Amino acid sequence: MSSASQPAAGGWIKVWDRLVRSLHWLLAAAMVTAWGSGHWQPPWFDEVHHTAGYFAAAIVLIRLTWGFAGGRYARFRQFVRGPRQTLDYARQLRISAEPRYIGHNPLGGWMVLALLLVTAALSLTGWLYTTEWLWGYEWLENLHALLAWFVMVLVVAHLMGVVFTCWRHRENLVAAMFNGRKRTPQPGDID
Repeated sequence: MSSASQPAAGGWIKVWDRLVRSLHWLLAAAMVTAWGSGHWQPPWFDEVHHTAGYFAAAIVLIRLTWGFAGGRYARFRQFVRGPRQTLDYARQLRISAEPRYIGHNPLGGWMVLALLLVTAALSLTGWLYTTEWLWGYEWLENLHALLAWFVMVLVVAHLMGVVFTCWRHRENLVAAMFNGRKRTPQPGDID
């Protein structure tokens, strides 16, 4: 077993609850489905695309609610840091002196918000495009497509951040997003 998957001397701590983890993977699946079905021509793919978009919107609404009502590490107030703390973290990151965070680090917290908000906007523009009121408006279709590409950029940045953080802190964040556990806090870690 690699050191990244072994617990520290103090063992494991439960960080992300089942709902957070389930919503994370369900949103990823909905986005992959929406992306794939949005780029194919068969007419029945439209229904798949719309369903995936509605599913993504529902997931975002649940996650936003859970961000205020959920457990400690699910709450936005626990992991969304202010601008000063986020910039300090980015400076520390640049010189390889960043602390390990038990929940999301400051950049990861802002990434969560960005992904949720852009996904909500993407779902909204997709729905609006299907209404009689705005159906056929090219500007709305272009905005929806632009948001889809922006989500893709955010997802790539998110994945790069996960890989980098796994490497820097010798911690398997993908496994943590499946089982909810991370190594217990050590001196210098931020809980």
